[in-house]
Amino acid sequence: MPAAVPVPEPGLPRRIRVGYGLGSLCTGTFATVPGLILLYYLTNVLAVPAAVAGAAVFLPKAWDVLINPLVGALSDRSRLPGGPRRAFLLTGACTLPPLFALIFAAPPLRGAAAAGYVAVLFLLAATAYAVFQVPYVTMPAEMTEDPHERGRVLGWRVGFLGVAILLSGAVAPAVAHADGGTPASYRLMGAVVAVLLAVGMFGAWAATRGAPEAARSEGEPSLRAQLAVARTHRPFLHLAGMWTLQALAIGVMLAGVQYFATYTLGSAGAVTPLFACLIGPLVLFMPLWNRLARHRGVRYAQWCASLLYTAGALLLAFTPAAGPAVGYTAVVLVGIAYAGLQLLPLTMLADTLAADAARTGRRRAATFTGLWTAAETLAFALGAGVFALVLAVTGFRSSDAAHQVEQPAAALTGITAGMSVLPAALAAASLWLLHRYREPATESRPPTEEHTHAD
Repeated sequence: MPAAVPVPEPGLPRRIRVGYGLGSLCTGTFATVPGLILLYYLTNVLAVPAAVAGAAVFLPKAWDVLINPLVGALSDRSRLPGGPRRAFLLTGACTLPPLFALIFAAPPLRGAAAAGYVAVLFLLAATAYAVFQVPYVTMPAEMTEDPHERGRVLGWRVGFLGVAILLSGAVAPAVAHADGGTPASYRLMGAVVAVLLAVGMFGAWAATRGAPEAARSEGEPSLRAQLAVARTHRPFLHLAGMWTLQALAIGVMLAGVQYFATYTLGSAGAVTPLFACLIGPLVLFMPLWNRLARHRGVRYAQWCASLLYTAGALLLAFTPAAGPAVGYTAVVLVGIAYAGLQLLPLTMLADTLAADAARTGRRRAATFTGLWTAAETLAFALGAGVFALVLAVTGFRSSDAAHQVEQPAAALTGITAGMSVLPAALAAASLWLLHRYREPATESRPPTEEHTHAD
């Protein structure tokens, strides 16, 4: 009698793969809109000085360095019914959308008082976002141990991420400037974006009901212990460091887009086509980056994306001399690279976590993803703070929506350099860490007895 052929385990249901991806409507939107709009809202609508506005944007997000690993550890230890991560998803879904709308529903305040109001609401929103995001990012490593199936799950996540960035990045500025950039138009924008956040968050929570738990992460008892684990994992350190520098470069550029449109291209409304050039290639070129990663390796593809981003950012510096066409072309090149930078580091992270689990026999995905998302969020927040510092140093003059002021030549130069040269330098610096990173084996292996208690 012939030997029985083992039947492969079926993949995850399409409902779970697609539904999980819906959560990226939240992560993509919350990563994009505050970085794109909040600093400009403070300096050009609420008359907050640039340095104070930078602190109001940066400090609440810096809180994520502490809260993200804590949420990761709490969700690791959770034993709630219906999926321990999903309870956190629901909590975030109930709190983040209204808090986001309130950020842009400030009472009639100006200057430091307005900055204080925004900072407090932004801090609460960042906390709610962490409650959702950290468990959400952890789930693919726990729903399946098959790297190919995990790739399919991440594919939906990245696909919805592109939709969220494109949709929120185009709609939010358009709504905010539809009535001349008044406080009322910003309040409407906050409400519209809050609805988009709610759709993604509640959708992911509902659709992942019954998702399997093929593996379970083991949380470290404290932030200090989590950092100690990370310090012993060189591939993760190099990968996280590379992405932190690149996220900082993207954050600086994102914070500068509205200023670049208003003062370099001469129209606040130019931010919508400018952002379309940046994000439009995301959906078109992401499959090509994925194909390149399959054929030449994900590390090779990451090199290509990083170098293209650096070159595009440098080309952007020539916009004032060469004209808007060069600026739009440079932004398209940056957008093509950005498609790869959104996909490839996540793929490298998933492979690194799978290799760590196979090597040690321990499920530490939440620990590493908590630190990863904390570093990423901090980098994006610091991007806005760094751009605000450039504005302050070069003499940018804040104003309210009714009284726009003329900017000095130094401030105009600072806006262009902050949008181009500075991100290019940060992306170039990340290449050294990419060079140090060593791609792990991507196949998951069941842990052996001797690995059960390995560190």
